[in-house]
Amino acid sequence: MHLLTWTRRGLLATGTALALSFGLGLPATAQTPPGVLIVGQIAEPKALDPAAVTAVNDFRILMNVYDGLVRYKSGTLEVEPALATAWEISEDGTEYTFTLREGVTFHDGSPFNAEAVVFNFERMLNEDHSYHDTGPFPLAFFFSSVSSVEAVDDLTVKFTLSEPYAPFLSNLAYPTGLIVSPAAVEQHGADFGRNPSGTGAFTFAEWRSNEAVVVEANPDYWDGAPELQAVVFRPITDANTRTAEMLAGGIDMMVEVPPVALSQFQDDAFQVFEQAGPHVWFLILNAKEGPFADKRVRQAANYAINKEALVNDVLEGTAEVAAGPTPPAFAWAYNEALEPYPYDPEKAKELIAEAGAEGAELTFYVTEGGSGMLDPVAMGTAIQADLNAVGLDTTIETYEWNTFLGQVNPGLEGKADMAEMAWMTNDPDTLPFLALRTDAWPDKGGFNSGYYSNPEVDELLEKARVATDQDERAALYKQMQEIVQEDAPWVFVANWKQNAVTNDRVEGFELQPSFFLLLDDVSKD
Repeated sequence: MHLLTWTRRGLLATGTALALSFGLGLPATAQTPPGVLIVGQIAEPKALDPAAVTAVNDFRILMNVYDGLVRYKSGTLEVEPALATAWEISEDGTEYTFTLREGVTFHDGSPFNAEAVVFNFERMLNEDHSYHDTGPFPLAFFFSSVSSVEAVDDLTVKFTLSEPYAPFLSNLAYPTGLIVSPAAVEQHGADFGRNPSGTGAFTFAEWRSNEAVVVEANPDYWDGAPELQAVVFRPITDANTRTAEMLAGGIDMMVEVPPVALSQFQDDAFQVFEQAGPHVWFLILNAKEGPFADKRVRQAANYAINKEALVNDVLEGTAEVAAGPTPPAFAWAYNEALEPYPYDPEKAKELIAEAGAEGAELTFYVTEGGSGMLDPVAMGTAIQADLNAVGLDTTIETYEWNTFLGQVNPGLEGKADMAEMAWMTNDPDTLPFLALRTDAWPDKGGFNSGYYSNPEVDELLEKARVATDQDERAALYKQMQEIVQEDAPWVFVANWKQNAVTNDRVEGFELQPSFFLLLDDVSKD
């Protein structure tokens, strides 16, 4: 029987067994098949085109289907070769010449070569490219310094930058830098995101909307065939349902386990994984209009919210209170002198009174679940209570993750005063450059959804990304963090330790500080 048919029937059988078990109040007897890993994801993917998405939920699938020129070395955020075997950087830091891996083909049989690399980056960066309309390309900012990409020969490609750009190699290892098949893009056009083709350890097999994305082992993978036969990514948006399915045997792996559920997986039938990484959970404040246009009210929100209680009571100690926009995982760039805003509701009330904002009505966007969003509804409800307690009349509007992104990413102007958000980043440049610069306002193509603007922050970020000396970069980022903390464009909530649970049949799995899900070395009895 073909594996796709088997997994479809297996899923249906598993679901039926679970339903019967839960309905009768009995332990579930369903067991997933050997060699097929079933992963409980937090949401349906938006697309399977790495140039078109921003969420870690999607990245966890993409990193198993595609490769980049480089990748993060396991257990680190250090860059190592992947589709490129080596590279040279010019003395002035503006030319990167890559030697490509020989004999690699895309899953559709077309060759991987320098022309394919050129196609990928021109599709993203050149508005006149024949397939630019297969976008959007929301993280094209990652490569905004690229002025040209040239195929020197079949296995050599040269990037010329407009100026030195320190995060360039790291950004190439990020999912935005994953290489897709030009032939598949040409065949499917705007539907490529539903028909992906890469060079990765797993080949795309099927996407059944709101049910599963299925990928199968690539026996010809250049880095060695994976141990698994297939992986099934199931969107289970409700965290309690995801937990119940994990306990009942309907899924083999669960990511982003609710903190309150971790204690249920302490016996020998399960393995719990935790890994610190560059994560920050924050509230975007609308600095353009409404109460939060006044810095005093933004600071008041930071004082009003009891973040220690959120971390200890809601998140069960699985996170630390955040002090600013840069996660402490970036130790070299993190400003250790910053202290988190203390919980001080009286100070919050004073600032609100100074600003004449007593009784201000706030609209607060909360998601049911999403990439790195911890326990978003419980967090949002607790935050609402804290804000109401200091005289801010806060109303929550709750949305499914992809709908939530569609509301928040285009900007909060005219819609809301605040919104939950979380980012897992690869470099200290990424989050502030994409979400705090004036030129990153949504109408300019960025993710500064609260319309924060400070020319000094803009200047520091521009200087930091072209500095080739890490100590100089660190000093610039630390200065930026001080200003941003004072300006309070966000409520700085928490830095989370990511987690996952597998059953005892799964071997070889490790969490990564990148927050990606790498499954090529995983096996299952």
